[in-house]
Amino acid sequence: MKKVFRYSIWTAVAFLASATMALAAEAAPGAVVDYTKAIVLGCSLIAAGLAMGLGAIGAGQGMGQATSGGSVAVGRNPDAQGKIMLTMMVGLAMTESIAIYALVISLVILYANPIIKLLG
Repeated sequence: MKKVFRYSIWTAVAFLASATMALAAEAAPGAVVDYTKAIVLGCSLIAAGLAMGLGAIGAGQGMGQATSGGSVAVGRNPDAQGKIMLTMMVGLAMTESIAIYALVISLVILYANPIIKLLG
């Protein structure tokens, strides 16, 4: 686990460094370069990835637990299968909406980021 964390930190640092280099390459030679927009853009990309990743992980775990609970309940009481499945399907739809909210937040961070608009 420490190894994965260490690699992810180094990947984030390399990504931020390469984003600043890529945006700095557009500047004229000898000009003073402002790295603020590049850093905000790099952090926005990382935030969008984390939002979607954590949202998908949470929704996946919730759906797995709901499906497991529904299967166990039907196994214990097969006569109540209709009510259990209906309740489980409504719960799964609610859980899936969390992943959709994470997708919306990620898209807002990527394409409608107000901080980048403020920077010009």
